[in-house]
Amino acid sequence: METRKLGTLEVSALGLGCMGMSAFYGSADEGEAIATIQRARELGITFLDTAQLYGPLTNEELVGRAVAGHRDEYVIATKFARRMDHAKAGDMSTVGTVDGSAEHVRSSIDISLARLGTDYVDLYYQHRVDPKVPIEETVGAMAELVAAGKIRHIGLSEASPDTLRRAAAVHPITALQTEYSLWTRDVEAEILPTCRELGIGFVPYSPLGRGWLSGRFTSPDDLEPGDFRRNGPRWAEDNLDSNLALARKIAEIAEDKDITPAQLALAWVLAQGDDIVPIPGTKQRKYLEENIHALDLELTPADLQEIDEVAPLGVAAGERYQEAGMKTVNG
Repeated sequence: METRKLGTLEVSALGLGCMGMSAFYGSADEGEAIATIQRARELGITFLDTAQLYGPLTNEELVGRAVAGHRDEYVIATKFARRMDHAKAGDMSTVGTVDGSAEHVRSSIDISLARLGTDYVDLYYQHRVDPKVPIEETVGAMAELVAAGKIRHIGLSEASPDTLRRAAAVHPITALQTEYSLWTRDVEAEILPTCRELGIGFVPYSPLGRGWLSGRFTSPDDLEPGDFRRNGPRWAEDNLDSNLALARKIAEIAEDKDITPAQLALAWVLAQGDDIVPIPGTKQRKYLEENIHALDLELTPADLQEIDEVAPLGVAAGERYQEAGMKTVNG
């Protein structure tokens, strides 16, 4: 398996997003999810991404069960942000607000370690920046966890260039996790250049556009009733036709190359730099095994130009989240 560096952290060139195994994307089969995580190790995909929020709480436990007996063969990333004091497993209505205080940083890690069944986390992210707490306080407390051996590397998610600079002045930041794909390219303007200026690796989540770029969906009705994507702006009726046209164009390019649209979309993200490690999420082994072949694809300059003409910056119709969600990004 090819590896890449996020700062000083070496990881498999492709990661596995575990969120959908427990939350947000409709029903899931726990047995298949665990088998998928274990199959990932067999294939060399050992960089796993989870979070307290996923479930809530249940995804970390699932990951912990899946890696048992092979913990040190995986690089595990998890995240904190919202208060979980009164959270009930699987009930998002019981989750509290974002809290970046030092006290919350310290208490959150111990609970995550218990759920994961480990005594350290390889990469610990602040899931969303707390506008009420200086980033210096949050990262300072995370640095204490590094010194204590509870975490090995610090990450941020959906942070602005200014926040990244302030955070990096306190402690080296290993990775920034932010949405990035052929239909979400806004990070290219300022965020990616800032990461490279500071030596911060970049971890794109939703590199398949929440599954849209895979070509598997043509309508919100294709999604299960509990799937949060059904209410996303890009799935709304006034944006649907435009975004379907984009997915069809990507599929046409992929068909000409005798590959799947998902493989093309992942190969494009991987081609954007060796400091980029996408974490496509899947609940099933068959899609994991499909995705890994993106690593075998080499897009030529002509290929990249063709894709860029089809999916330029700002091509997607609609915001990536509803209004409340958009207020939490680029913090």
